[in-house]
Amino acid sequence: MRFDYIITGAGPAGCVLANRLSEDPDVTVLLLEAGGGDWNPLFHMPAGFAKMTKGVASWGWSTVPQKHMKGRVLRYTQAKVIGGGSSINAQLYTRGNAADYDLWASEDKCEGWDYRAILPYFKRAEDNQRFADDYHSYGGPLGVSMPVSALPICDAYIRAGQELGIPYNGDFNGRQQAGVGFYQLTQRDRRRSSASMAYLLPIRDRKNLTVRTGARVSRIVLEGNRAVGVEVVNGQATEIIRAEREVLVSSGAIGSPKLLLQSGIGPADHLRSVGIDVRHDLPGVGGNMQDHLDLFVISECTGDHTYDGVAKLHRTAWAGLQYLLFKSGPVASSLFETGGFWYADPEARSPDIQFHLGLGSGIEAGVEKLRNAGVTLNSAYLHPRSRGTVRLASADPSAAPLIDPNYWDDPHDRKMSLEGLKIAREIMQQDALKPYVMAERLPGPKVTTDEELFAYGCANAKTDHHPVGTCKMGAGPEAVVGLDLRVHGLEGLRVCDSSVMPRVPSCNTNAPTIMVGEKGADLIRELPPLPSAIFAFERNDTRPRARSDIR
Repeated sequence: MRFDYIITGAGPAGCVLANRLSEDPDVTVLLLEAGGGDWNPLFHMPAGFAKMTKGVASWGWSTVPQKHMKGRVLRYTQAKVIGGGSSINAQLYTRGNAADYDLWASEDKCEGWDYRAILPYFKRAEDNQRFADDYHSYGGPLGVSMPVSALPICDAYIRAGQELGIPYNGDFNGRQQAGVGFYQLTQRDRRRSSASMAYLLPIRDRKNLTVRTGARVSRIVLEGNRAVGVEVVNGQATEIIRAEREVLVSSGAIGSPKLLLQSGIGPADHLRSVGIDVRHDLPGVGGNMQDHLDLFVISECTGDHTYDGVAKLHRTAWAGLQYLLFKSGPVASSLFETGGFWYADPEARSPDIQFHLGLGSGIEAGVEKLRNAGVTLNSAYLHPRSRGTVRLASADPSAAPLIDPNYWDDPHDRKMSLEGLKIAREIMQQDALKPYVMAERLPGPKVTTDEELFAYGCANAKTDHHPVGTCKMGAGPEAVVGLDLRVHGLEGLRVCDSSVMPRVPSCNTNAPTIMVGEKGADLIRELPPLPSAIFAFERNDTRPRARSDIR
């Protein structure tokens, strides 16, 4: 069996590649996904996210013990379904800060990936319900809309942030990033707009595109220094599928380095240590891992102000009926619809803390649920200096990888994470929230010192599910792919997903990954880059000069 292009992984970038490459009727495209289809209604209901981090459509992986967090092992949800992370995430549409991408170009030597160059690809992907300006567009595949089921406590949170000195921001993806406000969501017609729904469903009848689910790729087939196909596992049998033009690895920041390593592409010493023949010594594969670590405050509410009470059977039934009939109510909520960006370090180049207000307690796996109605405020440090790895546990392709984000390896990350948690606690104590918030339950009023907060973080912190960087783009000994996403030293092989990002953007990573897919598709097709954007991006003059300035 032969195709022009084989794409390994139907995550956000893989779906984009399948769509854009198959626009040419003269090429054949095969999209392979190890997971299943998104037939379950939970994938399309916005509130279905609450089930996703608890094991639905995921690989069930965990980190190795984190040596800077007292040996803590963290659950590490990675999607195993068509659409990848876009089918199971909280649907937040955030792009990061212009400075993120300008640093890619200047410090990471990724010319052509600066903000002015990549903004047109964000816009090409977008079908924005509300905004059409220098930063936004409509008519693209990806539905982007505003929340439809916000509760009064959401507005109270936004007022509380302003009381603390954090300004209101109506568009985190526009002229400024700093502030508190409502998130834009990857939703269309009050349903999740996953990459599968946005990029694959509309083209399901294209004759030159083949999509296979339940197809796990065990290795890339090399002949000399050229990738010529992939080996796919079907139960106990395997088959080789050949690629006439290129193999495109799009399996995510964990799956992509895992596949390269299984294929003998990576650090020679590590490959030999697990019994894999070295086909191409490439030291950077699986290195440079970055992720956002999340700390949270959970408060008990004075009444039924969040969606915790919907868990009761009669209310669950009514919520489901309300959604089916009117596309409204709790099921239409992503459960994380308000938040913001601010500074833990007053001298940071751009906002370095992100907040997510969760409309309940125990929404995500491993997070405590209160007996009465609760509300959660997550805080994540956005500019981690720590770098981790993805490695193989054995030569068996079915074995789980060794995922080591190496959280808090750099003491600065730990300090800033705790500063972000302190700001989150202060927001929850503002007057605007007093009608809604009875008392803080986690960390709890008895936890006050940095050492106590550190112990709380070690016991309770979770990933924000934003791993990147493990097949780093650029030049130098740690780079894996060039600026055209070709794997260094090999022909017919590219990587196109979040793993190529040289550093993690200051945001949720779904929209940036879709952008990489859009730009990557043009690079593969050898199309000229889209004209650079002309815009004004303010450098957030509202930043605090000291922590006392926001108290």
